[in-house]
Amino acid sequence: MASVNKTHATSQDPVAFLNSIEDPIKRDDSFRLLELMGKITGKPAVMWGTSLIGFGSYRYQYDLGHKGEYLVTGFSPRKANLSIYILPGFDDYQDLLKSLGRHKTGRSCLNVKKLADIDEAVLEQLIAAAYQDMLQKYTCS
Repeated sequence: MASVNKTHATSQDPVAFLNSIEDPIKRDDSFRLLELMGKITGKPAVMWGTSLIGFGSYRYQYDLGHKGEYLVTGFSPRKANLSIYILPGFDDYQDLLKSLGRHKTGRSCLNVKKLADIDEAVLEQLIAAAYQDMLQKYTCS
C-alpha cells in the first residue's frame, strides 16, 4: 500500500500564520526568515500543512515506489525553536555550520533558538547552497 504525505501545500496565508505567533522575538525572526528565503529562492512562501512555510517544490520517487512532492526549503516556528529545513542534509556544509553559531541539527533540520544566536550571513550562505544543491538534484518548481 502506498503511503501518502501528511504534509502538503495548502492555501493558508503564511503572513497570517506568522502574525498569529505570540512570542514577539519568534514572530520577528520568522518574518526575517520569510524575507531571506524569498530573496534566496525567488519563490513565494507557501504553507505546507499547518505550521511549515516552504519555498519552491520538487517531486521525488523512492526506489520502492513511494513518490510525492515536498518543499525545496523552508522553516517552521516551533515552540522550542526555529526549524529551518536544509533538505540535502548537512554533510556538505560542515564548514558553514562551524561558523554559524549556536544551533542543533537533525537529518535535514537546522534548529536555532533565535536568529540573534547565529550569524545570519552564514545562514544565508547555507540556505543558498542547499537550495542550489536541490536544484541540481531535482526538477524543482
